[in-house]
Amino acid sequence: MSDNTIKTYQEFYQFYLKEHKNKVSRILHFVGTLLVFILVVLGVISQWTWHWVFVPLVGYGFAWVGHAFFEKNKPATFQYPVWSLLSDFKLFFEILFWKRSFNSEED
Repeated sequence: MSDNTIKTYQEFYQFYLKEHKNKVSRILHFVGTLLVFILVVLGVISQWTWHWVFVPLVGYGFAWVGHAFFEKNKPATFQYPVWSLLSDFKLFFEILFWKRSFNSEED
């Protein structure tokens, strides 16, 4: 399935998983997403306004390093921004609750 034939989120998530097979890339995505959650909580608690600029920089920064240097592909963020973000969160929670592994061969 090429990414231009994707019609449903279920199809997209299967594509997303194929684009996130590398263990280091999955770890980078996980760490980036975790830091996003931490920054959001800290921002709400401390009522910082200026720090919100770091949320997308941290989240996307870790993910894009994973794609550029380890997956050697380009992120689907630009073509499917909402589904890509939802999939980042979905994979994060699947790894957190042991539904998936950092090692895609164990999925």
